[in-house]
Amino acid sequence: MKDFFNMMGIYFAPYKKYIVLTLLLNIFAAIMNVFSFTMLLPILRILFNVNQVHYEFMPWQNEHFDQILENNFYYFSQSMVEQFTPATAMLMFGGALSVLTLLKTGADFGGAATLMPIRTGIVRDIREKIYLKILHLPLSFFTDEKKGDILTRVSTDVNEVDSSITSSLESIIKNPILIVVYLGTLIYLSWQLTLFTLLVVPLLALGIGRIGKSLKAKSLLLQQKWSEGFSQIEETLGGLRIIKAFIAEGKMADRFKAVNNMHRRIATRVAVRQSAAHPVSEFLGTVMIVIVLWYGGTLIFSGKSPLDASKFIYYLVILYTTLQPLKDLSKAGYSIQKGLASMERINKILNAENNITEKENCVEIDNLNSEITLRNVSFSYNEQREVLHDINITVKKGQTIALVGQSGSGKSTLVDLVPRYHDIQKGEILIDGVNIKDMKIRSLRGLIGNVNQEAILFNDTVFNNIAFGVEGATRQQVEDAARIANAHDFIMEMEQGYDTNVGDRGCRLSGGQRQRISIARAILKNPPILILDEATSALDTESEKLVQDALERLMQSRTTIAIAHRLSTIKNADLIYVLHEGKIVEQGTHEELIRLGGYYKKLNDMQQL
Repeated sequence: MKDFFNMMGIYFAPYKKYIVLTLLLNIFAAIMNVFSFTMLLPILRILFNVNQVHYEFMPWQNEHFDQILENNFYYFSQSMVEQFTPATAMLMFGGALSVLTLLKTGADFGGAATLMPIRTGIVRDIREKIYLKILHLPLSFFTDEKKGDILTRVSTDVNEVDSSITSSLESIIKNPILIVVYLGTLIYLSWQLTLFTLLVVPLLALGIGRIGKSLKAKSLLLQQKWSEGFSQIEETLGGLRIIKAFIAEGKMADRFKAVNNMHRRIATRVAVRQSAAHPVSEFLGTVMIVIVLWYGGTLIFSGKSPLDASKFIYYLVILYTTLQPLKDLSKAGYSIQKGLASMERINKILNAENNITEKENCVEIDNLNSEITLRNVSFSYNEQREVLHDINITVKKGQTIALVGQSGSGKSTLVDLVPRYHDIQKGEILIDGVNIKDMKIRSLRGLIGNVNQEAILFNDTVFNNIAFGVEGATRQQVEDAARIANAHDFIMEMEQGYDTNVGDRGCRLSGGQRQRISIARAILKNPPILILDEATSALDTESEKLVQDALERLMQSRTTIAIAHRLSTIKNADLIYVLHEGKIVEQGTHEELIRLGGYYKKLNDMQQL
């Protein structure tokens, strides 16, 4: 239980009032349950005809209150039998039992109902924390994690926490209260017999404990295997065209079957272990009852028992009633172990370190006044092999610079450093002489607009995709941005114009249309700094011309850093930097680099050929 409270304690804190209320209701229900059983005593005495003792009313005193309470209870029950017939008295006792049971069941319902806001709230809070953490984690975290594995933790693991942990909250809160109240009643009835009973209980705990020892580890492995299966489903959906093109359906099916069968084998073992909890606890509980029945009966027959026959039966009723919360608590223990395994996987995301942090007293910036400077910048993803080495670049306000080089030379990584998607290990990046690590991240990224090779759109309307990230954008502002981006005409031809849904990742649009909407989004944001990451490389000639025209309008009066494979798109750049294996090997204008006859000219000649 220590692991449970360590992991889940933080999630219970906002629901203290519900926890207190459900505790009070369950305490009341447990007390009413015990009092309802006391109604059995006069009924048993009537049935077994043991009312030979004549009771007299005793005045209430603080001293020996429990004895006076018991005496007067029997006095009133005896009076009822004498005043009415035994059958009528039994009916009246039964009516009292029904009223007490109604109070008990009402409190039970109230305790369960007040748990629902806790249960649903905890699941909501966990999902929300995971989503917010995903939003704020650095991009480097996701390069090391499978998308399918992350989705499994958000969906399957959270559902497992719901079904295993939060569904066990009633057992965790209610059953300890019942056990304490019932145990107190047993001690009151006969502490000697209860002490003997407690010596037998460890056998029950030992048997259950041996079964659940490895359940958490097996559950953790179970969730890991399903993550692999989920990742394969996600990969299949993303690569279905390639799978069909290479006739690889059989290969992919075999891969999935292997993981699915392994998941089934582990799931079977976990389910068998969990199913063993009830029969084992049932058997051990029955053995305990038999032993207590034998021991108590021996005392009664020998005349040494503090209990008469009716009280002993009442004792056995309470004892047997105690077994159910014990079994429920052990069953909840199994469920919690499964849930904790899923919670460990969730915590891998929640506890992931975010090294992109802000210092105290960060600087707010709202414009670029002078220049962007990269000074002696070196960077590596794993602190072993440098992706960029000793980069020095200066971009004056209003300039357009271009980065060219072969794939893997570090161009995209370089532009990702400016908005602090990653933090550099050596050197510094300055905007108007201020280190970007000394700036507020929100204001830094507010200066920058991105247009990437893959136009990322959301499953929403055209209007909302263009207005994404711009609070309070009007219809006229969105349309003006679309016109500048050469997107207004094709948008108006769509069935609902700007209110048309673009589909998942913009699947209802062509590549050129998606790109022009992403350019319109950047235009509406109106950033002073623009980063273009191969924005036209995946387009056909006609679409490229339209997009290039839109980009040129977007780049006017802005400071631009452009990555390009097609050198024809960056001929007019103020300065071109040529990267090779993470280093700047050449720099200059297009004409200067051609005259230099080096790496850039080689790339240019290859493209012309």
